[in-house]
Amino acid sequence: MKVILRSDLAELGKRGDIVDVADGHARNYLLPKGLAITASDGAIEQAAKMRRSRDQRDAQARDAARTIASTLVPKTITVTAKAGPEGKLFGSVTATDIAAAVLEQTGIEIDRRDIEADGIKTLGQHQVTASLHHDVSFPISIEVQAA
Repeated sequence: MKVILRSDLAELGKRGDIVDVADGHARNYLLPKGLAITASDGAIEQAAKMRRSRDQRDAQARDAARTIASTLVPKTITVTAKAGPEGKLFGSVTATDIAAAVLEQTGIEIDRRDIEADGIKTLGQHQVTASLHHDVSFPISIEVQAA
């Protein structure tokens, strides 16, 4: 059965995509939950509108992510943490700490889930990766200083 997705589904596709699924899956899951509609002629035109709006939002999100990346890549974000005499931290610097420091020092709000940090446990310079869009990933320079 051909259906048009009304929301993004990881296993099937994105909003506005026309996909072919098993009849039972469509009747028992997708249609009752409002995740899809049957692909009639009028609905196919509606799907094209959904795809255009999705592509437009995606382009805006990509441009915003590139702007943030161009601002953050040349900067070094300073994070303070309690450390011992050998330079080892009591605990670690997490993605939440980094997101808070970025907001405080640059005014740019980044979700902690977009920052890939494995828990920094030493003082000094470190690199973490931020992925704000599936096409835009960039490094953020972090300097951890003793508090």
